[in-house]
Amino acid sequence: MTVVGCRVSGGGLGVDLKRVLAEVLREYRLPLRGDHGVVHWARVLENGLRLAGETGASEVVVSLFAVLHDSRRLNEHHDPGHGPRAAAFAKQLRGRVYDVSDEEQELLVVACAGHTSERWHADITVQTCWDADRLDLLRVGITPDPARLCTAAARKPDVLRWACERAEAGYEPEVLRGLVCLPEAGFPN
Repeated sequence: MTVVGCRVSGGGLGVDLKRVLAEVLREYRLPLRGDHGVVHWARVLENGLRLAGETGASEVVVSLFAVLHDSRRLNEHHDPGHGPRAAAFAKQLRGRVYDVSDEEQELLVVACAGHTSERWHADITVQTCWDADRLDLLRVGITPDPARLCTAAARKPDVLRWACERAEAGYEPEVLRGLVCLPEAGFPN
């Protein structure tokens, strides 16, 4: 797996995450640094890529999931329809903003649609996507429960500790600098 500039390539065709993110942000209305904004997405990206190295999940799907899964939220609180809206948005973007195989697209749609309503899925890529998101729950004061994580990789104590420390501290991954221009912390976004 490589992230070169903002291009992710792996088993699939390759995806320009900067291009995908630019399209996502055209209509994104929540605060960029909000609980479900780009800083969260970047941590989900890093969580997912770390997990995928062990699980064998599609790194392209994990990367797209990271920037799409919360992209259609209407608020920072209760929004049960945001996963299905993100899945529908992914369908709109394919072929116009990114290209992936049919199998990768189906996994992305399933992962986005079910990431808050489903507990487990048989596919390791979907499991990895969901765990990447769940490992960042401490950002909203919820400690991830290892029993609710799908993969053995996510349940490892060192991975849980690493992810929780980053979430609790509001860590802004370096990958953000290559993906989006954020205002300085403390300024309106």
